[in-house]
Amino acid sequence: MSDQAEPWPRDIAVLLGDPRLADRTKLDGAWSAEDHHARRLMREALQAAADSRGAEVRFRFLDRHATLLDDLANDPPDFAVNFCDTGYGNRPDRELHIAAYLELLGIPYSGAGPQAMVTCFDKALVRLAAQGLQVPVPEERFAEDAAAMPVADLSYPALLKPCRADGSTGITQDAVVGDAAAAGIQLARLAGEFPGEPVLAQEFLPGAEYGIGLIGNPDSGLQVLTPLRVDYGGLPADLPQILGFESKTDPTSPYWTDIRYLPAGLPAAAEAELAGHARRLFRRLGLRDYGRFDFRTDAAGRIKLLEVNPNPAWCYDGKLALMAGFGGMDYPALLGTILDTALARSRPATA
Repeated sequence: MSDQAEPWPRDIAVLLGDPRLADRTKLDGAWSAEDHHARRLMREALQAAADSRGAEVRFRFLDRHATLLDDLANDPPDFAVNFCDTGYGNRPDRELHIAAYLELLGIPYSGAGPQAMVTCFDKALVRLAAQGLQVPVPEERFAEDAAAMPVADLSYPALLKPCRADGSTGITQDAVVGDAAAAGIQLARLAGEFPGEPVLAQEFLPGAEYGIGLIGNPDSGLQVLTPLRVDYGGLPADLPQILGFESKTDPTSPYWTDIRYLPAGLPAAAEAELAGHARRLFRRLGLRDYGRFDFRTDAAGRIKLLEVNPNPAWCYDGKLALMAGFGGMDYPALLGTILDTALARSRPATA
């Protein structure tokens, strides 16, 4: 820890999803042994980060959503680490509710505020913001619901996905479609899984896929982690090269076992360009403390924005942790740096 780092408060609450409740971002809607393993490693890493700083911290890990609001109101912590990326009640559309409630209680917390969560949850709004910043984006069609998507007018291949979703729900190997008939089948699936919800038909980008991770804040500086490249080389040739629901939830799927994540190895100019896009989007969309930005290359070799992730996955094997590791920052150091950053931002300025 640098001499300028903020001291850690004694009472820190870590807010998490509720494993007692159903969760549509999990395989079969239930938490797996891998999910619980990731939590154990996160708890150990936070404690190791505190120990390395000589901080005497009481970590409270709050994940019972039936009592969460009362727990926070009746015994407010000095600071909250908002790792509740499943949303209140394990509903991704209620992820902003946790941040909003912390603000109402006056509890400082890590990560994005409610407005950033609302905006980034809607992929079409993120695309509009990116266009305004001259960040390249895929061609895209929006429809208010799956039945309204004009399949005859689409360019193929296309990627069909929900406009508002998290954890790659709704995106499977069938999401990449090559013609109107396949599009109709996939749209019927989306209509059943996300009734009445808007959908997107996006230009399928067939080239290399990259991740850019940032830690910091615009006013104090943003650190760019070592960029990541998704290596689809081991994936069976008959499967579309995407990171869908299976890649995050199903240990038996080739999308889990056969995809690797490597340092991007981008030319310096290309890396600087992507980092610049990420920095501008971080500020424009109101992210705080950390964020992840996914990009992919089109058929002509142009790298375009896929997605912006406020409060990206905190787990030990997530993209953010991998990028940190590529640069020599281990998992406890990553979580400690995020907490240092959030504390520095949340402390009132002194005259």
